[in-house]
Amino acid sequence: MAKGKGKGLQMPIGGRLGGMAEQLRKLQEDMLAAQEALGEETVEASAGGGAVKVVMNGHLRVVSLSIDPEAVNPEDVEMLQDLITAAVNEAIEKAQELAAERMSGFTAGLKIPGLF
Repeated sequence: MAKGKGKGLQMPIGGRLGGMAEQLRKLQEDMLAAQEALGEETVEASAGGGAVKVVMNGHLRVVSLSIDPEAVNPEDVEMLQDLITAAVNEAIEKAQELAAERMSGFTAGLKIPGLF
């Protein structure tokens, strides 16, 4: 072997590479646990001064939707639809912010487009 070549590759198995593999495995486990925990966390959004309220979990699933009976006007169904749409969209934004916040520690320093 030529002098000076290959020195960077002469690392015992279980050395630094083994440690890195273990760190990556632990990171993956922690990320999966954090993602699962998001399903238990909720955000709430409302529209129309609280006439429509949406509770959504961190997996972007609607947990509950409540509508004040006074907001129900058979003559103006479109307004109720707009309130529901606004509340759901706000809840989605809040849930995405929650997920980004919870996952930011794992993605710190990584520049991966579209990942939170």
